[in-house]
This record gives sequence, structure tokens and C-alpha cells, in this order.
Amino acid sequence: MDYDDKLDMLLRLGREISRENDLGRLLEKFGDFSRDIVDAERCSIFIHDDKRNELWTMFSHGVEEIRLAVNLGVAGYAANTKEIQIVTDAYKDFRFSSDTDKRLSYVTNTILAVPLFDKRDRVIGVIEAINKRKGLFTNIDAELLLLLSQYVGTTLENVFLHNKLKDTNTKLIYKLSTAAEFKDEETSRHTKRVAFYSKILADGYGLLKDEADVVKLVSPLHDAGKIGIPDSILRKPGQLTIEEFEIIKAHSMIGYNILNDEDNEILQLAAIIARDHHERWDGTGYPNRTSGHNISIYGRMVAIADVFDALTSKRPYKAPWSIERATELMITEKGKHFDPYLVDIFLKNIDDVKEIYNAYKEE
Repeated sequence: MDYDDKLDMLLRLGREISRENDLGRLLEKFGDFSRDIVDAERCSIFIHDDKRNELWTMFSHGVEEIRLAVNLGVAGYAANTKEIQIVTDAYKDFRFSSDTDKRLSYVTNTILAVPLFDKRDRVIGVIEAINKRKGLFTNIDAELLLLLSQYVGTTLENVFLHNKLKDTNTKLIYKLSTAAEFKDEETSRHTKRVAFYSKILADGYGLLKDEADVVKLVSPLHDAGKIGIPDSILRKPGQLTIEEFEIIKAHSMIGYNILNDEDNEILQLAAIIARDHHERWDGTGYPNRTSGHNISIYGRMVAIADVFDALTSKRPYKAPWSIERATELMITEKGKHFDPYLVDIFLKNIDDVKEIYNAYKEE
């Protein structure tokens, strides 16, 4: 393969990665292209773990995870010096560490290691090609792998940023959920059970994994609007008056208004759940008396999870219902309170429901 062919390969990679969203497949493409463009036996993509000060393989041909101290090995030299490293005879080179070879029963002869940079010129990892198939790694190989490293570095930085934002959203959601729990002492494990019950429904309904995971993540916020309800009503031990119940009902729209964010799809979904989880299939619920499929699928799921958990939980005004008695009510309310199809999914997975119930019982 001549130099022009290899440049064409880089252009093809650019087209392929623009159509790929899965990180695992992206890394596999990067690894394969890195290996093939420099005609190596194998290739590894190391990531710098700041907390442990290690390099670890996010991808490696034929090898599970490798971890090494950032000051060891040729990859470590590339990361520390921020410079390309070429090794022509590994076992005679002071930069080489044979520990991985011994563990894998492999013999390394030649190495080409190129550091990966973020936009602020910080090293975030290393691409390392092992054993040139014919001859030694050259400066042209280094130049080609350097070009490829710019694709890899940019892609990984974007992935890390996305994951950081996702982690921030997750923490924010848990904090909001905890704030709601402080207002209503009954909700401590209730929100956890509702999250798992909702995930069962989301999976059974056929939502994509990422979407089902978001439902599980945000469903604990279904009662976030209770933050705006006076404690004298929220914690009243006896039966509520009609006026007090009207005030309680306001928590659906309070939650929606708190959570709704046009720029954040996760919070938008949380807001929809907060608004819709007290709507009823027959249109007699609140706050908007929406009916049937006009109620969001997320609201319909959390309605089942929320009511089932309320029935099977102890409250100051009632003893917990048995799971059998609660499921009988779910069947009775098919087509009235609840989406009939979702009730069937819930009952089909009742063994999983029981496991969650027992794992997260109130103490």
C-alpha cells in the first residue's frame, strides 16, 4: 500500500466515523485503521486515567484491559514527553517494559507510539502500534498515525465531555429527588422502587436502551413538585379536605414548571413525567384530564409504577396491600386508570417486580 492509498484510507475513515455513534464501534474502527495504515500486527488505544495516574487500554487487538503506570513503557514515554516514540528493537530499548509481554506470552519487536491531545494540548492518551509486519516503523508511519491521532483525540474528547455532562445531569436529578424526599418522608425508598418498576415497563414496551435508562433515571422526580406544597398539607396524617386535595394536585404542574428545560432533553422527559403521572387512561385524572394515547407513554408508565408502589407501601393512614391484592386492582383498572397494554407488561414481569419490592422494602 503506497502513501496515496493510505491517505485515501484516512479520508474513508473520516466518512465512516461521521456516520458512527457507538463508542465501541468507533474505537474498533480507529484501532483497525491504526493497525492497517502502518502495517502493524496489533494496535492499542490507551487513555490517561488522571485519578490513578495510569494509562489503560480503551481498545486493544486481542487483549483485554491493560493498565500501566504512566511513567512506564513506550506509551508512558509518549504521554510524558508529548512526543512520538519509535522503537526498533524493544528488548534492547530502555523505554520498553516487558511485563505485558510476559503476561500475554507475546514478543514485541518494534513499536510506534503517538500521544493523543485534547483541544488545550493536554495529553489524554496514546495510540501504540506493535510489530511492523515488514521492516521497521518509519517517519512516514509516524506522520500517518499522527494524522489519525487527531481524529481519535477529537472524538474521545467529545465522548468524555458528553459523559461528563451526562454525569452532571444524573447528579442534579438525584439531588432534586432527594430534595423532594425531604419534603415527604414517605418517599425515601418509594422513588427507588418507582424507578425500577418504570424501567421494567420501558424495557417491556420496547423503548431503546438509552431511552429506557433515562426513564429509570428521571422517574424518581415524578413528585418533585411537592417541594411547592405546604408541609401542613403534605404531612397531614388524616384525610384531606377537598380544598387540600386540590392544593396537592397542583404538584403535577409545579413539578413540570420546575423541571422543564427546552435545552435539555433529559429534564424535558422528567417534566413530562411530573405533569402526566396522575393522568388516567379514561380521562378523569389531573392536571389536564388527558386520556388514552394522548397521555405521554412516560406518564402512563410511571402512573402504574407509582400507584402499585403506593398500594404496596405502608402509610400513616393504611397498612400495605399484598402484591396479589395490588395486582388484582391493576387488572380491574385496565382501560380505566391505566393503559391496558402496559398493565399486561407489568403483570408479565411480576417476578421481577417482586424482586425489586423485596430488595427495597421500607425498614
